[in-house]
This record gives sequence, C-alpha cells and structure tokens, in this order.
Amino acid sequence: MQPLDNIPLFDFSDPWALTFPERFAQLTRLQRRVAYFYERADNSTFRYRVYNPVQVINAAQGDVSAGYFFLADADQFERIADAADLLVICRARYSLRVNALITLFKSRGKKVIYDVDDLVFDADHAHLVAATIELDLQGDSDPGWDGWFAYVARIGTAARLCDGCIATNTYLAERLGAFTGNPVKVLPNFINREQLRMSDRIFEEKSNTGFAGDGRFHIGYFSGSPTHRKDFALVAGAIESIMKRHPHVWLTVAGYMSVEGFDPSLRHRLEHLPFTDYVNLQRAIGSVELNVVPLQHNVFTNCKSELKYFEAGVVGTPTIATPTFTYRQCIAHGANGLLAKAHEWEEALESVIVNGERYPAMARAGREHARATYAWDRVGAAAMASVDWT
Repeated sequence: MQPLDNIPLFDFSDPWALTFPERFAQLTRLQRRVAYFYERADNSTFRYRVYNPVQVINAAQGDVSAGYFFLADADQFERIADAADLLVICRARYSLRVNALITLFKSRGKKVIYDVDDLVFDADHAHLVAATIELDLQGDSDPGWDGWFAYVARIGTAARLCDGCIATNTYLAERLGAFTGNPVKVLPNFINREQLRMSDRIFEEKSNTGFAGDGRFHIGYFSGSPTHRKDFALVAGAIESIMKRHPHVWLTVAGYMSVEGFDPSLRHRLEHLPFTDYVNLQRAIGSVELNVVPLQHNVFTNCKSELKYFEAGVVGTPTIATPTFTYRQCIAHGANGLLAKAHEWEEALESVIVNGERYPAMARAGREHARATYAWDRVGAAAMASVDWT
C-alpha cells in the first residue's frame, strides 16, 4: 500500500451545482456558443461528456463559450435556442421535451449533435448489453424487458433526430455512424481540472518516495458497480492464486461491487472501500500498487472507453487490462501497463509482483502517457474540434 498520509481528503461538493442564470452566463460569455443538454446531472456520463468538455471549452483561448442545461430548465428552452449556435445532446432519451428542444434549434437553422459513450442506442444489441452487465430481466413478459428495450430505443431515436454525433472512440463511432447515418466525431474521455490537481499531488508524493510502500502489495479493482460482477469473475481466480502464493498481496475493491464467493481464507486481506467522489477516488487509486481492468470481450465492451487506465496512470498506478479495442490503443504491453487475455491474468499479475525493479519505470511511463494524452489541459484542440460543425 502506498502511504499518502500527507495528502488530506478533498472537501468535495458537486462543482456543477450552478443556478440557471450562472450556467446561462457561461453560455453567453463569448461570440460563438455551444449548449450541452443532459437529462439531469450525475457523477458519471454527465461529468465525462458534458461537465468536462464545457470546462475545457471555457478555458480555451478563442471565441467559443459553453454551458450545460437539463430537463429542469425546460421553461428556458426558447431562450437557450435563441442564444446558442450549436446544441449537443448527451445520452438523452427521446421525449416530447427533448424533441421540442431539437425542433427549436433546427427551426432556427442551428445544428444538433448527439453525444453517446456506450453501445446503448441500437436495440439489436440490447440483449447482449443486458447479459454483459447482468440486468435483472427474468421471464418472457417481465416489465424489465419493456423498460430496457424502451431505454435503448429512445436513445437511438433521439440520436437519429440529430445532424451529427460524437463518440468516445473510433470503434463506437463506426457503429454509431452506421446506425444513425450521420457523420461522427471522436472525443475521448479525459481527466478534468480538479481530478488532475489531486492526481499531480499524489504522483509527486509517490515519486518522491521512490514508490516505497508499507510492505503490502495491493491489487485494486475500481469498477465499483454490481453490473461488473461478470467482469470481476474473469480475474478473481487468478487473484486468489496470487494471494495464496504471496502473503503480502491484498485486494482492494471500491464502490458497490460484491465479491461473493471469494475464498474465505483470504478475506482478512480483502479491503472494501465505500463509494466516493471522483476527486478522492484518485487518492484511493493512487494508494494501491496495481489496477486491474478485466472485461468480457464482445462488441459492447470494445465500445467502452479507456478511463480506467488513465485515471490510474495519472497517479502512477499501473494497469493490467483485457485487450479490448481502447486498451490495445493506450497500453504498450510491458511499458506503461500490461494486457491480459482471460487465461493470462495469473501470469500477468505474477510478473508485476515478482519483478519489483521494473515497477517504477512502468508507473512513470503510465503517468507520462496519461498526463500527456488525457489531461484536461492537453485536450483543448480535440474538444474544440468536436463542436466545430460549420
């Protein structure tokens, strides 16, 4: 475990909790204006695909400003449509109010773009996605099936009403373009300002101590959601074997993830961290020696972004990941992390644990790559290009 006692917990509050006048003022600050729409703020997709791009666009040198709006702002849609030049709708489900917002912009000759970060727009893949994340859909006539297919279909319908799309990677972009018939741009997920500020402090602390730990080697799993139970099962057996051979190895699991069935004899070396905000999560990730990202290998998981790599890399914690599309793009095997197929996990884990002399170089390489590629102050050009539809 990496001791980070010199870095206190961050006093977190949602930075996006602004009033409508404050958000409208952000939008209208400069000559060219981009309005982002999301149903309601949350700590996941909204943060990555709306809050973060708005932060970057508003920090850039130029004549473009941006603001974000919600369903709760429906009585202000006319005003937003009058003020903005472009509307970006992020992962919103079709509804009368969403349709009205799109119509307001199009009636003024303004383009509407749809942003989505997952394969959740095509009903042909609805069953695959449901099986992958283990949605509780039992029985032939269960209302859950109606709800899930309606969710996917409503996203797809909203996307097809738009003039173009934005995706998180080219694999997803190809499928989004084929589904909607629209041009698609790519804007990867990235680290925002407050995440990076905390991450820089964590990496500096670890680097100054030469990555010296407390004698325990912690493997961290930070997916944090019960929908990843099947993913964790891919690596659970390998981790158990490693822990049995190496008494100094511990497992850290964050969030709501359950590890039912994990060997009872090893549970005293299992640490469970509660769900936390995204800034203090960086501190938790930085405290472990190794981050693991096991994924089932299918069309849905190949569409997912590489955020689990760069959020660990930027704090100097190397990652071992399943070689899905995005992880093959960002991880140079053996240099800034490792890739492991289903049958290779134990060997990959062992190689990091027993070759400690190689660890600092891998941690630094991952940090350098993540900082240079995914930090908010390095993605300005990509963020601006994603909203340039002139």
